[in-house]
Amino acid sequence: MPQQAVPVAAIQLASGSNVNANLLETERLVEAAVAKGARLVVLPENFAFMGQVIADQLPLAEPEGDGPLQEFLARLARRLKIWLVGGTIPLEARDNGKVRAACLVYDDTGRQVARYDKMHLFDVHIAESGEDYAESDDIEPGDTVRVIDTPFGRLGLAVCYDLRFPELFRAMLDQGAEIIAVPSAFTAITGRAHWEVLLRARAIENLCYVIAAAQGGFHVNGRETHGHSMVVDPWGSVLSVYPRGNGAAIANIDSILLRQTRRNFPCVDHRRLRCR
Repeated sequence: MPQQAVPVAAIQLASGSNVNANLLETERLVEAAVAKGARLVVLPENFAFMGQVIADQLPLAEPEGDGPLQEFLARLARRLKIWLVGGTIPLEARDNGKVRAACLVYDDTGRQVARYDKMHLFDVHIAESGEDYAESDDIEPGDTVRVIDTPFGRLGLAVCYDLRFPELFRAMLDQGAEIIAVPSAFTAITGRAHWEVLLRARAIENLCYVIAAAQGGFHVNGRETHGHSMVVDPWGSVLSVYPRGNGAAIANIDSILLRQTRRNFPCVDHRRLRCR
């Protein structure tokens, strides 16, 4: 039975190209969130490194189960006795010229219990700013939906651009998802337009909690990310938001409220079409 009224935290950073500095700041922010009671902590996408271009990640790629970034996450979860969703880190891909944007989950003993590789890659042109993104040049997409058991409920994993594909969230719902973690690095322009409305929509249509940890600020490559990390409840209410800079959105998730909401407003049971 999931635990009721569990504090969770969505950590927000403005990561740069100095890995050690990013890890020190991550550790400081997680410690502060845990001091406020957080038991489940979600880090943002690319928490350990954001370089000039995506290809700068390639030398940092680690084999699964071995490497300093994975050791950092495991040690942090174990030391603080928390469940930790480790944003994304670059892991080795089948294509030697690319990486996997991997979201790893660690339990409170520091054991890796799940891996989700970002499925939808951000290949877009943002007309308002002239920015071009082509993640598929350097990132190999994942192809597996991931939902796992935790002491807090069934936890699904998605990353940033995945948020725009509701069929992925329906697939997680079909696997029993009750909480969905969304490590992200939304651009300032797309974030202002769509970040909150998409998070709230995914929570509402799936009657689940959403914990969205974002990058939020200016980066060494000149990019600006939107921030506004937040925790959203199954009714679509924003329980906590951290607008800009480094910090955390912290709120309680309540398994009883989730079950009551699904029982009283059973729209997920009224679906006529199902994911194949």
